[in-house]
Amino acid sequence: MRTLYYYHPDFLLHVTGVGHPECPMRLWGINRVLAEPEFAELIRVEPPMGTQAQVDLVHTPAHSQHLQELLPATGEYHLDQDTLLSPGSLTAAFRAAGAVCDAVDRVLTDTADNAFCALRPPGHHAEPEQAMGFCLFNNVAIAAEYARQHYHLERIAIVDFDVHHGNGTQACFERQPQVLYVSSHEMPQYPGTGSASETGVGNILNVPLRAGATGAVFREKYQTLVFPALERFQPQLLLLSAGFDAHDDDPLAAIGLVEDDYYWLTCALMDIAARHCQGRIISVLEGGYNIKALAMSVGAHVRALMGEGARASCPPVAVKRPRLQKPNT
Repeated sequence: MRTLYYYHPDFLLHVTGVGHPECPMRLWGINRVLAEPEFAELIRVEPPMGTQAQVDLVHTPAHSQHLQELLPATGEYHLDQDTLLSPGSLTAAFRAAGAVCDAVDRVLTDTADNAFCALRPPGHHAEPEQAMGFCLFNNVAIAAEYARQHYHLERIAIVDFDVHHGNGTQACFERQPQVLYVSSHEMPQYPGTGSASETGVGNILNVPLRAGATGAVFREKYQTLVFPALERFQPQLLLLSAGFDAHDDDPLAAIGLVEDDYYWLTCALMDIAARHCQGRIISVLEGGYNIKALAMSVGAHVRALMGEGARASCPPVAVKRPRLQKPNT
């Protein structure tokens, strides 16, 4: 597999202060693992800076303008108890938007098979007009809308396996049947949304998990609910909100996943993508707040994306990939 790895030092400019779980060290841990020899074949990409037009695909112009007005020259500005701005926060956030859009361009034009974007701040809690839950811009929603508008895709699926519900992503697409949003998450947990009764226009599938759920429960839910929904939808592009805070060692939740569960899930999603969207997957980092557990889980996730260490449950698949035209805009 030709797997892209997106990272930029600008992502470290979003400084969250001592003791904040969403810290720059998260990416340090990921980079350390992905520097190992087994990941030598990763195609490392320095992402371009995102544009206002890309951000405005899902956010109102007033949203980023408001953040710009509040951006501090020094220190921190708290948007709420959990979400803050530092002088470099919008540089990081716009770079993240640029990363996901560049990944869409490269994967959809057959430059690569899939991509993993190690970026921050995360995005799935950011609503069209509101930053919240550590998130400023909704990166995976920007990627989905960019792909929909620039490549005229009619079916895009987003699978969000962060331990928290992606209320922002749901808010972006709950009236958009061309986008299927699937979220597995612990309930009750922040932000309090994501009940199974929230179905949008039939395009939202929420899979709540109880505290203490094990990997076996997680796998059973995906096999009985999530995978059949994806098979029925037949996506032309699969986007992942890749949060790793459902790990057993994560301090912010109480789900008991381990690295092998993330490897298994990635393999299964790759198999679905091979059948329906020529293997096209773009994975976007969300949560994960135990630095070691996050790094090791990302390693398992990327190992699966690369097709390394394939097992019977994760065979490498050769697929035909019709080339799409890169947009002029």
